[in-house]
Amino acid sequence: MQIVYRVIIAFILLLTIRCAYREKDFWKQATAALVVIPLVLRLLLIK
Repeated sequence: MQIVYRVIIAFILLLTIRCAYREKDFWKQATAALVVIPLVLRLLLIK
């Protein structure tokens, strides 16, 4: 079950990073960066 959880988090993380690179507006990139931080922590299982 933990592997499935990590795969889902990794997929969402990759989509968020891809969206951040494609976005031209700085504030939307900053928002995506703020979303990436908790996703990385969850992927590494750090609370």
